[in-house]
Amino acid sequence: MRLNQVTVGCTDYAASVAFYTKLGLTQIVDAPPRYARFETPGGETFSIHHADAVTAPTTVVYFEIEDLDQTVAILKSAGLHFLKDPVDESWGWREARMRDPAGNEICLFWGGDNRRFPPWRIDGKTKD
Repeated sequence: MRLNQVTVGCTDYAASVAFYTKLGLTQIVDAPPRYARFETPGGETFSIHHADAVTAPTTVVYFEIEDLDQTVAILKSAGLHFLKDPVDESWGWREARMRDPAGNEICLFWGGDNRRFPPWRIDGKTKD
């Protein structure tokens, strides 16, 4: 099994498209005002779909970025607001957090080997 894509709700199509484009994703499907799909530089896909503004978003989307601090600085200079600047977390990741226009939480992080092989991995596998 391979993860194909993640889809999150949006309440303002144009604002969400602009946000994810600024974040560095390439838009590959444009079906306003209901749906847009994006592609990461590595080829994974991510999409937005129209959602009712009454329901509060509970989605957290994680994008792994090796040069996290530099990327956050670039995104801030492009006008994006962060809830939390990059910080080293106790679980071995460096993370920064923000929200998209619909309120979905976005975590930009660098986990390195700890993403797949944390010291507490239940099957005991290590990176080899």
